[in-house]
Amino acid sequence: MKYEKVRFCTDLPTKSQPELGKILVTGATGYIGGRLVPELLERGYKVRIMVRSTFPGIEERWPGVEVVYADARDLESLLKALEGIHTAYYLIHSLQLGYKKFESADIQAAVNFRIAAENQDIQRIIYLCGLGNAQTNLSTHLANRIKVAKKLSEGKIPVTALRAAMIIGSGSASYEILENLIRNAPVFFIPYWAKTKNQPISIRDVIKYLVGVLEIPGTKGKTFDIGGSNVTTYDEMLKTIAEIQGKKRFFFPSPFSWTPLYGYIASLLTPVPGPITKVLMEGCKNEVVCQNNDIKEYLNFEPLSYHEALLRATTLEQDDNIATRWSDAYPPEHELAAKLHQIKPLPRYTSSYCLLSYKDSKSIFQSFCNIGGKMGWFNSNWMWRLRGFLDRILMGVGSSRGRRSNSSLRPDDVIDFWRVENIVNNKMLLLRAEMKLPGKAWLEFHTDTYEGLNKFTVNAYFQSSGFWGRIYWYSFLPFHMFIFKDLLKQIEKRS
Repeated sequence: MKYEKVRFCTDLPTKSQPELGKILVTGATGYIGGRLVPELLERGYKVRIMVRSTFPGIEERWPGVEVVYADARDLESLLKALEGIHTAYYLIHSLQLGYKKFESADIQAAVNFRIAAENQDIQRIIYLCGLGNAQTNLSTHLANRIKVAKKLSEGKIPVTALRAAMIIGSGSASYEILENLIRNAPVFFIPYWAKTKNQPISIRDVIKYLVGVLEIPGTKGKTFDIGGSNVTTYDEMLKTIAEIQGKKRFFFPSPFSWTPLYGYIASLLTPVPGPITKVLMEGCKNEVVCQNNDIKEYLNFEPLSYHEALLRATTLEQDDNIATRWSDAYPPEHELAAKLHQIKPLPRYTSSYCLLSYKDSKSIFQSFCNIGGKMGWFNSNWMWRLRGFLDRILMGVGSSRGRRSNSSLRPDDVIDFWRVENIVNNKMLLLRAEMKLPGKAWLEFHTDTYEGLNKFTVNAYFQSSGFWGRIYWYSFLPFHMFIFKDLLKQIEKRS
């Protein structure tokens, strides 16, 4: 399935230059990269995307795009990824690793990328950086973003750095955190740092700046602050969302200001991964306002206000038209996890349940592709939600991630605490578990024919990681018959 055609650069005051050569987009399946790639293709550029792992259907998302598999922490793979590239977009981060690991991982990736870029003699690097005054005591995340910019710039390749604060758009981390806090919490205790000034920017303006600087040679080797048209505070941002949603919320000053606590609470109420939420929350203590408007000398368009960005994000959600989401980011232990078809022999622990039906396979397939998210799991929803809530308490992904779209699925999509590992139209849906488990688990739905009837089956697979894995499997096995048999009946009923 192709990405939805929501284009941002139709009114960009620059001219496309496909004659530059091939463009590399790192992090192409991430939130920013997933919005940037179709814009570049629309403007006629030859694009190569760099991803760490493969999944079925990745080439179908952007027909004509070249796909290369590489890890920024592996220099040899980077050399292959950067071969024949004119300009590289550096959209790599390691926030999902959490406090203890993301700093060193980001620096190592930047150093490797700079070395590989010099060896392949590319012409420039464009980097989306964090906004913040380097002369102040910045949060770990913001300081690290600036360090990455310095590491990339230490070589001979000119780096264009765009420094942005909170990015607001359907599926962005900031939007999902703020929107879900308002949706799920009736009362807010506001710490002092919620009065800190920031200058949020719409995702469409970020993409316009990223494409625009590519098409203006004079931006090579320069750093620009980019932001929306107004400056606000975090508590004002929450109140604006509440107003748009039409929800009455109560705000009280709080004597407590410990950001890890606020980050943990926010992670329980929002779909953004816990490690990312906690890291981003720490940065709320820093003022992030554009210190100059130098970018206007090259790209003089009027960016959206925070209120306008919210309205556009809300409209896309209501239209079920979200292209990418931060909450779909991989948990670190699953990004390069083995796929079910790669495990030989198949996992030892399996259970299978089936149902014969006169209904056609196409309608049944569509029915089991509707599970999760707002629709729920058709039966025993409280059990699914409880499992998700317990996972979230343990800083797992939980079930609040929901779905990118309520009406369609594609490989790599998230469904609560599962991820679509494979999907074969009108035939099979394979989900890989991403909750915290003493092992690895999959859930497979597929249709077939049997003696003139349509047979549809659900298979559960579990690969134990040891003693506690076996205990986990046999503890839940008695519930499988009740849950899965009724699930099959409900899928047929709703098909």
